[in-house]
Amino acid sequence: MSWNQADKDQWLKEQTVKRSYLDEVVTKIRELGSQYDVVQYGALKMNPTKYPVFVVKSKKPDPAKKTILITGGVHGYETSGVHGALAFMKDEAPKYADKFNFICTPCVSPWAYETINRWTPKAIDPNRSFIANSPAEECELFWNALSGDLGKIYAHFDLHETTDTDNTVFRPAKEARDGIKEPFSEIPDGFYTVGDAASPTPAFQKAIIDSVRNVTHIALADSEGNLIGEPLEQEGVINIPLKKYSLCAGVSDAKYVTTTEVYPDSPRVTNAICVDAQVAAVRGGLDWILKSSVGPMNS
Repeated sequence: MSWNQADKDQWLKEQTVKRSYLDEVVTKIRELGSQYDVVQYGALKMNPTKYPVFVVKSKKPDPAKKTILITGGVHGYETSGVHGALAFMKDEAPKYADKFNFICTPCVSPWAYETINRWTPKAIDPNRSFIANSPAEECELFWNALSGDLGKIYAHFDLHETTDTDNTVFRPAKEARDGIKEPFSEIPDGFYTVGDAASPTPAFQKAIIDSVRNVTHIALADSEGNLIGEPLEQEGVINIPLKKYSLCAGVSDAKYVTTTEVYPDSPRVTNAICVDAQVAAVRGGLDWILKSSVGPMNS
């Protein structure tokens, strides 16, 4: 049987705060105020003071430049996505300021960041909920705040992780919530990307992989040639239909889109390496856009 509301309420009661969103994330977001426009676009109703959400934007965006969207913390427990977005905006984005406008939401799901959780407080997976009038408050706030900008996005980097807890914690929880047995797939040991099956961009994805391999190892396919149950398109790259599954990476009609996936549980990495891999992914994609023949800058 699938969960009823009482089951979801009980699940929520069992979740505990394990780290501070205000101390670890909001402090860093506010520090970006000297470089960017930092705007609070809402807050979670369960505790507006504790869970504000922010967008960081280039000051005086130039319509002649391509606009780049970077999202982190869609799944709040995927730590390097949050801190990779922050690190890129602090240290790397200024180097590209003469070429691109930037829009960044460093942590879409603040409660999930604090509780190290995949879901929202309502036991909803936000990365299946990026639609208008979303059942996930985090997604609805994002959608309402960025709806006027989504038509401008040229490239979107959605920064994620694939963790061992995807199989040990969240897959069993999803099976219980939905009353449906979930297919098992191995957690890939290494970095990989997810592109859009409806509009593949193999050269762009390859540039990201090549950039990241200088920081950490790239995931190998399993014995069936898959990563997380999907066929390998090329080394370290799979494609799925982003809009079909209402994923964050599918919110716009951007020409170039990628979901990064870092593996933080590998004995071969540290937290710092995971963050550096996220930064390298964005840098690799942007460098490829600049070097490739993709038409005029406002195309």
